[in-house]
Amino acid sequence: MKIVIVGAGEVGHSLTATLSKEGHNVTLIEQSGERCAKMDEEHNARVVSGNGSSASQLSQLEVDHCDAFLAMTGDDQTNVISCSLAKGLGAKNTIARIHDATYSDASIFSYQVHFGIDEFVNPEAVCATELAKAIRNPGRVAIEDFAKGKIEVQRLVLAKGSKFINKKLIDINIGPKLRIGYIEREGSILVPNGDSTLLENDLLTVFGEPEALFNSRVKFDPKQKVEITRVVLFGGSETTISLIRMLSNPRFKIRVIEKDPEHCQILADQFPHVAVINGDATSLRLLEEEQIGSADYFAACTKDDEENILTCIQASKLGAKHVQLVVNKGDYDKLLDTLRDDLNIEVVVSPRIVMADYMRRNLSMESVVELAQLPNNSGSILEILIPHGSPADKKIIKDFSLPPGTLLVALLHKFNAKVPSADDKILPGDRLVVITMADQKKKVLKKLLG
Repeated sequence: MKIVIVGAGEVGHSLTATLSKEGHNVTLIEQSGERCAKMDEEHNARVVSGNGSSASQLSQLEVDHCDAFLAMTGDDQTNVISCSLAKGLGAKNTIARIHDATYSDASIFSYQVHFGIDEFVNPEAVCATELAKAIRNPGRVAIEDFAKGKIEVQRLVLAKGSKFINKKLIDINIGPKLRIGYIEREGSILVPNGDSTLLENDLLTVFGEPEALFNSRVKFDPKQKVEITRVVLFGGSETTISLIRMLSNPRFKIRVIEKDPEHCQILADQFPHVAVINGDATSLRLLEEEQIGSADYFAACTKDDEENILTCIQASKLGAKHVQLVVNKGDYDKLLDTLRDDLNIEVVVSPRIVMADYMRRNLSMESVVELAQLPNNSGSILEILIPHGSPADKKIIKDFSLPPGTLLVALLHKFNAKVPSADDKILPGDRLVVITMADQKKKVLKKLLG
């Protein structure tokens, strides 16, 4: 795949290293001659000293033939202009790194559509998604999430008292944003259809939007209680702001500890429902005064890695149930496992690493990726890229039948994911997440790939 990257900062550097190692044809554009020389020595990539916002230079680099154009500088306007120019010149996919939420807010005006950019992405928001997964759904299954966490997976027991017991799926309403992927019953695995009957104590693996997953739990287990989750965030960073937005449900009681008084006021004005505390969380005395030991989740999200690590260690020793850490610098990459295991830090995320993983998934041109095996190796969860000329091309889902023992649980169109409805259309370039029993796998692939 031919990929052009603009900007050799932490994120651009990491993406260049990751994608070039995987054999992609990577061209990096960077204005700093010093950074160019360093990157040229370290990586098997074409490094060009220049301006990624110059139409002339982009044309010389033949961006019209590139499969992906990634503008990853620290300046939003540079990234928007670069991607818009690249798209106009013929680049297939353009992705701009964006920090300012103004560009992402399409309620009045869509900058993304206006400038013809395929996707806006914020590394800090992707980090926040990783933190939010554990906080929103502690029992989620370790399967890939899709499109910035819009689709997740959770296992639920159908408990005594549920109105779904002894009902066929066709006769119950679990909502349009959920799909029961498979059922575990007395050691056997069942991929259900509309005529499948749910029984008490069935273990259900459910796909859906995070909030819909949480809100549906009481339908499967009436004794489920919605408990308040106490979350403390250190630092008023972009990661923190994104995380607050993802935890907007009233069941989350959020406190933010921030050093800068002016930034505290901005946060308090922006999020009136959040308690903002002006102080330094590296102070053990402050953590004790704020009763951090009673927090369900403590996440250190500042730009200072050393402060983040120190506060996480203190929060863990004070008794915080779950501790999460953001690491910004590449210097700590080799220590991530040590931080998790030795310091009792449950989740450690790095903007560079999560961005590299995110791009790898979304730029992949593999036709079939196995996301997970079903229990007892009875089947698979597959992500299938629909090619031009596929038997499914331009088919409405309700008019397109899959083999028995097969279920479509997610539809990824460009960079948006959803639980598909019967009226959705399958288009070339879409990615389908399909659950299939082992004996139906070949038939499914033939049906979708031709």
